Amino acid sequence: MLEGSLRRESTKPCLDTGATKDRGNSKMSHRNFFRLFIFGMIVWSSNSSSKEDPHAAVFAESNYPSAIQCASCHPKVFWEWAVSNHAYSSISPMFHKFEQALNSLASGTIGSFCVRCHQQVATQMGEPREKALWERSDISREGVTCITCHRISNEFGKVNGERHVMPAPINAPVYGAGTGNAIEQVLTNADKYEVSVLTDDKAPTNDQWSVIHTKPIEFTQISKSEFCVSCHQVAVHPGIKLEVVWEQYRASPAADAGITCQDCHMGKVPGEPAGYDTWPIAIVNGQTVGDPNAKHSNHLFYGPGYPIAHPGLFPFNPKAIKWSIDDWLKFDYRSPWGEPKWEEKVEKGLIGAEFPPEWSSREDREEARYVISLNYRLLEDKKKSRIEVMENSMHIDGPFFTGKMETGKSLKFSYNIKNKDSGHNLPSGSLGAQPELWFNVALVDPDGVTVWETGYVDKYGDMADIHSLEVAAGTIKYDKQLFNLQTKFLTTNVKGTDREMYLPVNFDVDQLPHIRPAGVPTSVINHPPLIRMEGRSLPPLTSRKVDYKVPGKLITKPGKYTLQSRFRSRAEPIYFMKFVGATVDMEQSINEWMIDIHPYAAEFEITNGRNGKKDEKSYPGYVSK
Repeated sequence: MLEGSLRRESTKPCLDTGATKDRGNSKMSHRNFFRLFIFGMIVWSSNSSSKEDPHAAVFAESNYPSAIQCASCHPKVFWEWAVSNHAYSSISPMFHKFEQALNSLASGTIGSFCVRCHQQVATQMGEPREKALWERSDISREGVTCITCHRISNEFGKVNGERHVMPAPINAPVYGAGTGNAIEQVLTNADKYEVSVLTDDKAPTNDQWSVIHTKPIEFTQISKSEFCVSCHQVAVHPGIKLEVVWEQYRASPAADAGITCQDCHMGKVPGEPAGYDTWPIAIVNGQTVGDPNAKHSNHLFYGPGYPIAHPGLFPFNPKAIKWSIDDWLKFDYRSPWGEPKWEEKVEKGLIGAEFPPEWSSREDREEARYVISLNYRLLEDKKKSRIEVMENSMHIDGPFFTGKMETGKSLKFSYNIKNKDSGHNLPSGSLGAQPELWFNVALVDPDGVTVWETGYVDKYGDMADIHSLEVAAGTIKYDKQLFNLQTKFLTTNVKGTDREMYLPVNFDVDQLPHIRPAGVPTSVINHPPLIRMEGRSLPPLTSRKVDYKVPGKLITKPGKYTLQSRFRSRAEPIYFMKFVGATVDMEQSINEWMIDIHPYAAEFEITNGRNGKKDEKSYPGYVSK
């Protein structure tokens, strides 16, 4: 049984089955595939719109409509959102582990601070923060869903996620960047488009017609950067900032130039203000509404984040809600369950397999595997866009060598790392325990042997810094030349000076620590007493020189050497995941999603020097296999 870590203060056995099976490589470009996938889903939506949906009655009566209802007329937007970090915000098993650990360490005094962004609608509906995801309402699992933004009618600033979503049925107006003039042609031709905006008994409609919203109301802030502030500039109770994106953006060249968050994160090029794609504003029952080349804002919301949830639960796929969250967590997606050839062998008795009652049917297993295969394709597209946004945001020059390049002589070289992003730091987003962005450089001798390396990882996948369990155990060496842009929390504890901590809680000061406002205004010292941040990220359009030195005793052979370099990006450190109680499957997934940015190899010659001497006993920074 797989553990999804979606229930707070609950435990389930976890399955560690080793590496994920190769899912194959597609020659189709990810953008072409995504367009084809969207087209297919539009056809599917049109074909299935006339069939009775068992959830329709529940959704129609709800004052918090589901994104599934929006999908029937806005399929492209829906499928972009379905794989976005917004859709992932409530499903994320790491969020639930993180939130529970923070609340436990702070003796519950964090309250609803985290869930009011990640599960805003559910919080507004009064659902307790500790309630398991599979026990919550359907709308809760959608995280930052359509109505989270398009049913906001007031301008909010830095309110730490405390916005108000207007409760109203699907036929009420939505709020958007325009007035939605094209909808008039639909509302005045209800018979042609087979739609209704009425839900009472007087509605002159067919039972199978789609219920849609009325004319949108223009809400200008939704297309401005200020709209993002509420959840992307937050400070936890003692005054420590967990999200600083808005603060960085406000002081950036992009803000001065009038470039908005939406221009880079919803445009046609990930991470760059290069304009927008075009697409019809709506497709109602298979009929295009308005200008087919209207401006289209991509609701994938490009960024470096990525999911590690069960692939049956995310991306958000309407075909998956046939099964409950609890059911999906019992589906072993890392095994061949549901693959026709394997299932055939099971049926013939050639392979022995046991299944939980929920998955005893071969037909169900094969259908679930099909849903997962669709989700894998969406996830691969997301991974490619993630690499694009990271590579578009940074530039690496080098290596630049100084001194003689001879055997027996220390090899000195440097790289110049530049943040090309004019909008915020590299990296940005949630600071402290996440995200990780570090430089991995290795020197390979003429025989193909790695004689020196920095930015290497231990057996768990952590960098060899002070948090590495293997460094602490003495099984690998501390990486003295590590270049890591990860920002850290610094806390003052019972004894000693400040030290790096995973969470902004100096939890060994008190036996029962709790988060409370600081005794002095944070504006005086710019951080709460005893907790602060050590920023290492690169501000917009700045660069940093990174110097390296390879000891001469490692340069023993003349000939062609190679310097291999790459930046590595990961959402969470493994030591932090262990700290909050993540499962082995979660740790495996976080490493599987780690990406390499701007990988590069530079070849150069080392001439024979007089002092070349081989020393195999000391390879600083080299991890023995």
